[in-house]
Amino acid sequence: MRETNWRASAGCRGTDPELFFPIGSGSSFPTVAQSEEAKAVCGRCPVARECLDWALNVAVEGVWGGTTEAERRAIRRCSA
Repeated sequence: MRETNWRASAGCRGTDPELFFPIGSGSSFPTVAQSEEAKAVCGRCPVARECLDWALNVAVEGVWGGTTEAERRAIRRCSA
């Protein structure tokens, strides 16, 4: 099943998972910088779309599929 197989090809494998879970205010410099660094990893990922689709369906925290939680909430609102 493709749904779970995408994880094996994820570009973030081998990257410190902490990178994808910024701590702090959504607009603070450290949080934004960490989110952007995580998104850069996602930008090179061959399965970012599958990851994003999964995150949109699960409502998970952190950066997934090149998006933050706030960005995914906006996507969900626009597609509702």
